[in-house]
Amino acid sequence: MVLATLVPGRTFAEVRILASPGGEIGPFLALFEAVRASGERVVIDGPCLSACTLVLSLVPQRRICVTRRAVLGFHAPWSPSPFGGAVRDPEAARVVLAAYPPGVRHWIERHGGLSSRLLLLRGRALSALYPRCR
Repeated sequence: MVLATLVPGRTFAEVRILASPGGEIGPFLALFEAVRASGERVVIDGPCLSACTLVLSLVPQRRICVTRRAVLGFHAPWSPSPFGGAVRDPEAARVVLAAYPPGVRHWIERHGGLSSRLLLLRGRALSALYPRCR
């Protein structure tokens, strides 16, 4: 999911996201609420997909930075159906979209909105929204 590492010689800890395919929302909400409360900085250093992107909603933007390897992947939330499929909830998608910072929300809207299709934010478009890590 997410790798947290202490950075020696610094007065704070970093949470470094190396590769997260996402997963159930609950554990990500709990993790990122704890990160927000701790004051830790988040370094996105690889794919942060699906529920992992909730970090953008919970941790202040000034405490998030990205590397050249960072990729954010967004899609509409879904729940498993009783028959093994996926059930989409348009209201949940509106709530999730509204929770993202304005720049991220506008980027998602310009690229078709949250749907079953994975939208990937990376490179210059991502660096325009979040600073490169130093």
